[in-house]
Amino acid sequence: MPLSEHEQRMLDQIEQALYAEDPKFANTVRHTNPAVHYKRWIIKAVLGFFIGVVLLLAGLLIGNPVMQVIISVTGFLTMLACVLWGANAWRKSPAGGAEAAAPAAEGKRKRKGEGRPGMMNRFEERWRRRQEGEE
Repeated sequence: MPLSEHEQRMLDQIEQALYAEDPKFANTVRHTNPAVHYKRWIIKAVLGFFIGVVLLLAGLLIGNPVMQVIISVTGFLTMLACVLWGANAWRKSPAGGAEAAAPAAEGKRKRKGEGRPGMMNRFEERWRRRQEGEE
């Protein structure tokens, strides 16, 4: 949605104030690509996942049963956290679908369930046909 003239003027004033106050920071922010940050997050999540796999397997090789459980569970939780972190970064990154989902949301708004095949839609359609057939 485009900004109104008033909002655009306010945004320009804020930008000018930022440049006047801290030009180095403003220049850095202006030229930074957010996709780079998400890519780093994904790489860190993959590395963390492999560390979790190593912990899980190392826990299975230890002779002490108590330490075996603690290390294996820690490895599993590390793997789970890294998968969630990586999936979140992938979803937010431009390559992961944030841009792909945006055009669909900008289109015509549909009522809930309209245009989607599903169990509830089939039930509603059957109910509607029954009601029309009885009357």
